[in-house]
Amino acid sequence: MTTLADPVPGGRPEDLRRVAALTAGLAGQGVRGIVLAYVDTAGVCRVKTVPTARLAAAVSWGVGMSPVFDTFLADDSIVTTDVLGSPDGDLRLYPDLDQLVTLAGQPGWAWAPVDRITQEGARHPGCARTFLRRTVAGAAERHGLAFKAAIEVEWSVGLGSAPAGEFVPAVSGPAYGAVRQVGLSDYTADLLAAFAAQDVPVDQLHPEYAPGQFEISVGALDPVAAADRSVLVRQTIRAVAQRHGLRVSFSPAVSAEGVGNGGHLHLSCWRGGVNLHAGGQRRYGMTPEAESFTAGILARLPALTAVTAPSPASRLRLRPSQWAGVFTAWGRETREAALRVITGTAGRQAQDANLEVKPVDLAANPYLALGCVIAAGLDGLAGALELPGEITGDPARYTPDEAERLGVRRLPRSLPEAAREFRADEVLRAALGPVLADAVTAVRLGEAAAVEGLDDAQVAAAYRWVY
Repeated sequence: MTTLADPVPGGRPEDLRRVAALTAGLAGQGVRGIVLAYVDTAGVCRVKTVPTARLAAAVSWGVGMSPVFDTFLADDSIVTTDVLGSPDGDLRLYPDLDQLVTLAGQPGWAWAPVDRITQEGARHPGCARTFLRRTVAGAAERHGLAFKAAIEVEWSVGLGSAPAGEFVPAVSGPAYGAVRQVGLSDYTADLLAAFAAQDVPVDQLHPEYAPGQFEISVGALDPVAAADRSVLVRQTIRAVAQRHGLRVSFSPAVSAEGVGNGGHLHLSCWRGGVNLHAGGQRRYGMTPEAESFTAGILARLPALTAVTAPSPASRLRLRPSQWAGVFTAWGRETREAALRVITGTAGRQAQDANLEVKPVDLAANPYLALGCVIAAGLDGLAGALELPGEITGDPARYTPDEAERLGVRRLPRSLPEAAREFRADEVLRAALGPVLADAVTAVRLGEAAAVEGLDDAQVAAAYRWVY
């Protein structure tokens, strides 16, 4: 992966030689423009684009973008902090050439994630991609750890011909049903073809539970590349849908009722090519380090939701007894637990054992979500935390006394509550640094204020087509 550890104005000679070959190859494929993509604090993917012939200039000098986007809300209004939110200043977007890909679903276009660099050549403290890279590098330096990560993508497929702003499912039929798969088989076949052309390995693609809902699972990568891939996957799903006369939503809740769209994180710790979540002496094959890492995430779940479930629409999804994981609880293959320990099938544990973090949706900035989850886990590892007793079944059934005895607590029910938990969490704020931490708090409170007085249906409608 191109790290751009010390950005060089004008570009490194090796990068310029490489970009010349890339530009020629892209032009030969009929690529006219390149999408430069990053995700803001509110979880919205923002882009700038350049003609293919300008790729060398973008690699050498970056592309301008205001720092104010760190405090954009989902409705494009702007909040301010002590250091962000003013009209002053500029940043440069530098594309990561290692992640550049020709978009099979958007003929004529290529795509690349970016790092955000100041005009003076330093990394911008509000760059979420830099934050995640820094967190992963710190784990390697201090603990010898590497990670494998993947983000599930659930989305709702609607008719493109529906009245403006409304969601009308593009297909009906039972949850996970063959009727749905057949009904959108042309669309999903084209999706599979696009992902194959983009070298994105697909593990599963199938109808999900809610009306018009589908899910895709893709192969695991290092966390930065996994976050990049999540953004690319959604770009592709949206583009292919449009070519079929469909419209898709990744919002946590496309309607006020029912099950929403999740974006569960899968994460495992590795050292020297060995999965620490398998073959150990602790519960379900975890090593002591893997258990402490898991316990660290569990301990910080209330504050983490300010990053992993950051939208007012997230609150419509985070409801008990809907497999959303809304209590501070863990269990083996327990889909109502916020942390699901996945041991893998016999014979595959060493490859497949991992941790699933469930109170996550696709309004989350994937770089912030992965970075904060890893930071929480590393704090647990440093403190040698132990997991409490696991739960089975639905924790909503516990009486208040039982829940207190088991340490089972309901996750924040509102964005202001989540923001308070986050603001009080010194570990997460220190990991992010003051600029990013203040942006997270300001944007969450800004989103809460933006929907004050709206009912659930109005909240769902306000965020339906944002993500």
